[in-house]
Amino acid sequence: MANIDRGKLSAMEPSGDELVFFVNGRKILERNAEPEMTLLTYLRRKLGLTGTKLGCAEGGCGACTVMVSKFHRHQNRTVHHSVNACLAPLCSLHHCAVTTVEGIGSVASKLHPVQERIAKAHGSQCGFCTPGIVMSMYSLLRNNPQPKMQDVEEAFQGNLCRCTGYRPILEGYKTFTKEGGCCGGRGKANGCCMTNGNATNGNSTNGHKEDHINGNSTISIQPLYDPSEFMPLDPTQEVIFPPELMNICKQSPKELRFKGERVMWIQPSSLTELLELKARYPDAKLVVGNTEVGIEMKFKNLLYPVILAPAYIPELNDIQHTEDGIVFGASCTLTLLGDVLRTAVAKLPSHQTEVFKAVLEQLRWFAGLQIRNVAAIGGNIMTASPISDLNPVFMAASCKLTLLSKGGTRVVEMDGSFFPGYRKTVLKPEEILLSIEIPYTKKGQYFSAFKQSPRREDDISIVTCGMNVVFQESSNIVEDLQLSYGGMAPTTVLAKATSKKLIGRPWNEGLLEDACVSLAEEMALAPSVPGGMVTYRRTLTISLFFKFYLTVQHQLARDGVLLEDVRPDYSSATEIFHAETPSSVQVYQTVPPGQSADDVIGRPVMHLSALKQATGEAIYCDDIPCFENELHLALVTSTKAHAHITSIDTAEALAIPGVVTFVSYKDIRGSNMTGPVLYDETVLAEDTVTCVGHIVGAVVADTQAHAQRAAKAVRISYEEMKSVVTIQDAIESQSFFQPVRTIKKGDVAQGFKESDHVLQGEIHIGGQEHFYLETNCTLAIPRGEDGEMELFVSTQSATKTQALVAKALGVPANRIVCRVKRMGGGFGGKESRSTLLSTVVALAAQKVKRPVRCMLDRDEDMLVTGGRHPFFGRYKVGYMNSGKVKAVEVTFYSNAGNSMDLSLSIMERALFHMENSYNIPHMCGTGYLCKTNLPSNTAFRGFGGPQGMMVAESWMSDVALACGMPSEEVRRLNLYKEGDLTPFNQCLEQFTIDRCWKECLEISNYHQRKADVEKFNKQHRWTKRGLCIVPTKFGISFTAVFLNQAGALAHIYTDGSVLLTHGGTEMGQGLHTKMVQVASRTLGIPSSKIHITETSTNTVPNTSPTAASASSDLNGMAVHNACQTLMQRLGPYKAKNPTGTWEDWVRAAYFDRVNLSANGFYKTPDLGYDFDSNSGRPFNYFSYGVACSEVEVDCLTGSHKNVHTSIVMDVGKSLNPALDIGQVEGGFMQGVGLFTLEELRYSPQGYLFTRGPGMYKIPAFGDIPTELSVALLRDAPNERAIFSSKAVGEPPLFLAASVFYAIKEAIAAARTESGLSGPFRLDSPATPDRIRNACEDRFTKLCPPAKPGTFTPWAVQV
Repeated sequence: MANIDRGKLSAMEPSGDELVFFVNGRKILERNAEPEMTLLTYLRRKLGLTGTKLGCAEGGCGACTVMVSKFHRHQNRTVHHSVNACLAPLCSLHHCAVTTVEGIGSVASKLHPVQERIAKAHGSQCGFCTPGIVMSMYSLLRNNPQPKMQDVEEAFQGNLCRCTGYRPILEGYKTFTKEGGCCGGRGKANGCCMTNGNATNGNSTNGHKEDHINGNSTISIQPLYDPSEFMPLDPTQEVIFPPELMNICKQSPKELRFKGERVMWIQPSSLTELLELKARYPDAKLVVGNTEVGIEMKFKNLLYPVILAPAYIPELNDIQHTEDGIVFGASCTLTLLGDVLRTAVAKLPSHQTEVFKAVLEQLRWFAGLQIRNVAAIGGNIMTASPISDLNPVFMAASCKLTLLSKGGTRVVEMDGSFFPGYRKTVLKPEEILLSIEIPYTKKGQYFSAFKQSPRREDDISIVTCGMNVVFQESSNIVEDLQLSYGGMAPTTVLAKATSKKLIGRPWNEGLLEDACVSLAEEMALAPSVPGGMVTYRRTLTISLFFKFYLTVQHQLARDGVLLEDVRPDYSSATEIFHAETPSSVQVYQTVPPGQSADDVIGRPVMHLSALKQATGEAIYCDDIPCFENELHLALVTSTKAHAHITSIDTAEALAIPGVVTFVSYKDIRGSNMTGPVLYDETVLAEDTVTCVGHIVGAVVADTQAHAQRAAKAVRISYEEMKSVVTIQDAIESQSFFQPVRTIKKGDVAQGFKESDHVLQGEIHIGGQEHFYLETNCTLAIPRGEDGEMELFVSTQSATKTQALVAKALGVPANRIVCRVKRMGGGFGGKESRSTLLSTVVALAAQKVKRPVRCMLDRDEDMLVTGGRHPFFGRYKVGYMNSGKVKAVEVTFYSNAGNSMDLSLSIMERALFHMENSYNIPHMCGTGYLCKTNLPSNTAFRGFGGPQGMMVAESWMSDVALACGMPSEEVRRLNLYKEGDLTPFNQCLEQFTIDRCWKECLEISNYHQRKADVEKFNKQHRWTKRGLCIVPTKFGISFTAVFLNQAGALAHIYTDGSVLLTHGGTEMGQGLHTKMVQVASRTLGIPSSKIHITETSTNTVPNTSPTAASASSDLNGMAVHNACQTLMQRLGPYKAKNPTGTWEDWVRAAYFDRVNLSANGFYKTPDLGYDFDSNSGRPFNYFSYGVACSEVEVDCLTGSHKNVHTSIVMDVGKSLNPALDIGQVEGGFMQGVGLFTLEELRYSPQGYLFTRGPGMYKIPAFGDIPTELSVALLRDAPNERAIFSSKAVGEPPLFLAASVFYAIKEAIAAARTESGLSGPFRLDSPATPDRIRNACEDRFTKLCPPAKPGTFTPWAVQV
């Protein structure tokens, strides 16, 4: 990224050649192209095209996706590709045409069908990821106007969404595919083949299933949207490739040079020029896709002063078919590699293309499509990554590489000596890689490739391998064997010793046994090796060889060499993973007959901003245009977990061009103490830091690039002190925050005496990063008088931001205005921790008296802001032989981090949910808050509830395993009933779990499914299925009573339009949409007359944070109250003119001098709980739900797939079924991440390794259940909330525990095969390594773990 005003500075001295490209059909001539600037920065800062978003800056989330089109001279055609703008160097776009989301359609002019369908299918919630998803789909349709569903799924491998749960996006875009809209394209003209079902029970479904809910077509089908209303796609109307570019591209190329502040970019026009340059600049990096060098320069702080861009050199793009194989030029992209190999596999005999098929299998899961479109084969080899997906395949296949320099050519084989050390190859500095030959295979040769990663799609490998065996002619005697592994050493390695032992031996059980023992010895890892997971990685080398062994045995039998095929119960181990296209059903209750068409309550109304989000026109904090003389800020943070600061040296930083100042605690005019409840943390560190990521200061400069470069140049000296990192550390050193909370009911000791059995257990529940797609962002504008300042912030808590900024600046709160238009996701992460950034930015603006902006990069955000609290639960359970639980004693420990933040309230909610939905006569729960040297953990959807309930389900699962009873019977037996009392003595009224449970059994077809699972498990040894049904009960209210209040303000203007504002913020959950619906019904006018512009502290004061799922309840009532006041004032005029229009009444009232502005207020009645006496009502009501999930586990690798989930959710009388189902699915998928995928990994010194989507994996499109049914419980009104609705934000998240416990059931089935029974510990998340290690078998026995305490692990469980 580079200086935005450099055009002015450099006008006199041009910095090289002119860059010519097109953006949305407009020609751009850039005379001062900065090699370090990305396309994304140029689009957003130079061209003001802010629809393309920054989500991660490492090509891992797809928010920045654009389409790049170029004319390929050697292919003689125009190619359209989706590309990550955050990685694409500006200089690489010479003679390209870029299309952004703004270029394909807009709300103002005309929408493109791709934009319209995602919005109307309810596939955009916060909307921050939407433009990227739109552009991925658009690029696919430009290349293939009627794709298959598989193509759509592949196109989205590089896109993430944190809100929707993906289902509505896939469903909306399914309408473009060959499979077509509903029911595989067999539908009638009006959208769905079942639209005219018989209306019998007022239910509505969006049933995109062949049988429409178990073949029952008596349900009236009224989908959440009507596909027949969609605009048709007309490929002839697309933006054409600029004819001017077509002509330019056909001319012969010339060398280009672009010189920036620190880097020179040279694009040679011929191979000779390239070799000359490489001889002159031997250390220069060759860059094609910038998918590696871009990341090194940004995140590893490396600088490459000369970059050579050989992307257009014909010889490097050449593809030749030879006698021995196919030769690919080193600049060929991975997408092109895949296309060519697919064609070869289709044409050539099967035995010739074994290696090609293996490469294609690896490419299926290689990064996302945006990366594959630009990343070159040569770059992948030369990066020399020890976990490369392709290098083990190339090595096992002994591919030949052609190297070239001015001195001549040499051909080397890719063997064990090609990578002499970590990230090193045998190439000399002046050499380049010209091409790679991928060989044909022959009869009697078999080849497989395997990749194991935490998430299947777009993920880096844990272990990857290529395996190649050649047999003596027409026999099973091994002639040659190559086993190549990535992830088992600092380089890609060959298992030479093992291979040597096996040559000359028959392919049988004896060979397998010896191979396993030998691999366990040869592929050893030190217990503290980087990457961790040592036992798992060692086991994988053997398990993957076993898969290869079986695959080859099956092929030998097929080819008639062996008589005996693989055992039927082993055959699933040879199957390659094939994703099935997801199908889904949504059921909801339609509005009663006779409800006015203008009354939108209960109707599936689209999110009010969805269309703007799909066109890139929705404005987020960082999209606000730059102010005159605006500056950018970058944080300077601690690199030590606990230390005294001895000195801060800013000299080097202040010397960097464009730097204005360094802000430290000495610049604070007010107070340096801050915090949401207790003021127990500093805005900027003074003399001590208490975590890695503790904010020490900030650099302010003219551009973000200069500020970030200077921040890295600040030198801090420390004197380290002892740190406490994990919960276990805290327990040992008794490092706790006070108070310790306890809830007790009955007599636990007596309960244990009365029980038939008592068991004890433990579970650790890992933390979770919020991963809102829009990172924290603040823009502060000092107003120049009376200490006034205006803040534009991405926060859930405008009032808290106002108060803490005022405190730090030393001014009263009435001088600070905080404004929130919308957030690109929040999930609790912007409730209290967003103020960390806002206060620092405000301090900087106060100091320099100029507007200051900062949007954190993803790695900074993940480091600084904290996440969900990790929990450790210890329990003792007394139960009867029947499975009835009599007594439970549970102790919770949460890792609070370095300050109190909201940890006490989170622990209280965990205790309020410690029994989940089970009636336990004797129960005692205690909660300890561990004070550690980690960034303070904070609110996250569920707020401690999921952790409390997860421990409950753990002891429930243990009781079922110990009794040997089906888990659903044990759970059912212990469920609450109407009128029961909770451990905190609140009576359960309008209790609907039993109804949810019954309906969930029905729609999941539970008993048939269970029989099928048992049958499947009998027939498969190495693949097991599990099924589990789990309830949830979630209390609705802030546990801090004073927060249960809300305000609203409504203005009616004389033209009849209404401006509404309320205390809640919009973060994608559709709060503003619901508030407009509430106002529309109360005022009796169409929702089109009502507008909400933003949330601000100068319209509605003293607001509670938008949290605790209570925002619709609280703000809805406040809006209702304000609108009722206005209706009372308009009453006399309606009475006088009953046939008049709304506008008539408004005008009459105005001319009669009636106040047409009203504020509304609401506070939840009858709340308050006392821990000392265990009495009172902490919650206004409860939301209930039940989910049933089925999973399939690969016992050899630990991977699992989500086969089926059915959810029944009680949301009262839904205000908006489309939004509520969106919340249920989105919350559920976030829970799937929490319990099965997302793992924060810290070093023993408290350093966070997982600081971006590369290392930290949230669920992707491929993680949604293959079948997903969501039903909103009908006829369950809730008189305690607005229009009988219920809260829906947090309650569904915990239902994902059904996936975790289904995995546990599958593991139990695998353990039974090894003779193991009874309870076993499985910590959350159930990642592949935990699953594999729990499926104990003969392979795991070969790799015993090192004894704890004998080594320092790479990562610790915090």
